[in-house]
Amino acid sequence: MALLRRGAVLVVDDERGMCHILKRMLTDEGYQVETAASGEEALPLIDKHVFDVAMVDVRMPGMDGLQLLDEFRQRSPQTSVIMMTAFGAVETAVNAMKRGAYEYISKPFNNDEIIHIVHNAFERKRLLDRNQYLTSVLEERESMGGMIGQSRPMQQLYRLIEKAAPTDGTVLILGESGTGKELVANAIHQHSDRAKGPFVAVNCGALPRELIESELFGHEKGSFSGAHQSKIGLIESADGGTLFLDEIGDLPMDLQVKILRVLEQKEVRRIGSVSPKSVDVRVVAATNRDLKKEAEKKTFREDLYFRLSIVEMRLPPLREREGDAPLLVEHFIRRFNQKMNRSVEGVSPEAMRALLQYRWPGNVRELENLIQRCMILRETGLIELSDLPDYLSANEISAPMAALFDPNQLSFQKAREAFERRYLEELLKINDDNVTKSALQAGISRRHLQDLIKKHGLKGDGADGENE
Repeated sequence: MALLRRGAVLVVDDERGMCHILKRMLTDEGYQVETAASGEEALPLIDKHVFDVAMVDVRMPGMDGLQLLDEFRQRSPQTSVIMMTAFGAVETAVNAMKRGAYEYISKPFNNDEIIHIVHNAFERKRLLDRNQYLTSVLEERESMGGMIGQSRPMQQLYRLIEKAAPTDGTVLILGESGTGKELVANAIHQHSDRAKGPFVAVNCGALPRELIESELFGHEKGSFSGAHQSKIGLIESADGGTLFLDEIGDLPMDLQVKILRVLEQKEVRRIGSVSPKSVDVRVVAATNRDLKKEAEKKTFREDLYFRLSIVEMRLPPLREREGDAPLLVEHFIRRFNQKMNRSVEGVSPEAMRALLQYRWPGNVRELENLIQRCMILRETGLIELSDLPDYLSANEISAPMAALFDPNQLSFQKAREAFERRYLEELLKINDDNVTKSALQAGISRRHLQDLIKKHGLKGDGADGENE
């Protein structure tokens, strides 16, 4: 039975025999182990990978162990470094501990001693990571890892994430473009036991058809024209973590079969390889399509749909998130103030009213881009109605409607008439001036709607036609 992965270890020793012994010993214990024969050889590995534990020989040609320890403190301070030496000098041990080493061990040593020290070092690293993670979660609890919103649909989504994240079940995220599906996938990853592993996001719709299989599954050297060297695929790179397949509905049918194999067999086969490779990944997928209907029409594999949708999460569009738009505006202003060195204080009431009545077909992404645009043009003060694009400022509510926000300026009767007119204008606009459709949507009779249209001097087909 295969052992569970415990963590990543780097062994650095100029004696290659020692590197081989330690690698075999720790691999048998379930660790991922890389080796280097010098400090210089170790540096690119430190920059490329995140190691939980490093075992470093003190005496090495060129860069010695203490110098490499200093490099760890700068490049990878989260790594627990264990110093090894055959000389056992107390001064060296004290110096190493003062410079940040986790532990110090003298050669020769027995296997049990090594395993015990590495285990303790890894457990220390795991606890530090967990504490840091919990601290960040507490600090951002209201935003659930970057998602901003306190509306009822978002609160329901947060609760579903908290329930599903600790499991290893596949999740299918449904929602319109721009609603933040990748943020949800990342929140699921961060709230799971895989939080320390990689989070690999793949936009299936953005990958060229001729390259998508190679990108996802990797390939062996010489497997096709242009394959000058072996390449690890994105699925394999997510081993031990979470694979996020965005726009899964765009995945070609032949590759859907292979993704199903990944889910069921937990293995991938690189292009040109004769043997599969085991992978331990959790798959989270997302789409703005109705995959259930597409599965019924045979345009998406039904077996893959059922395998992906063990847990379904629907992201509400921004227009359904009552009260969240002002929170998002404030969040984006604060972010862009920091990034762009601006001092924008907020949004004027007139501009906010225009933002609130817009339906945001591009959802949160569209709102974020709009705020960024406004702050490129304005460095201080408030974002005004004049700062908004024409399609928003022209859609700003009329003067009588604006007075609804100030009871001192308008009586109840006038306010009701202003609202009524505005409602009818929008109703007819949505239904292309079709009175019958508008009446059905409003839940009133066609005759009643005709009377209201005449009362406010509006136009609609059939406004002067026969009564029902």
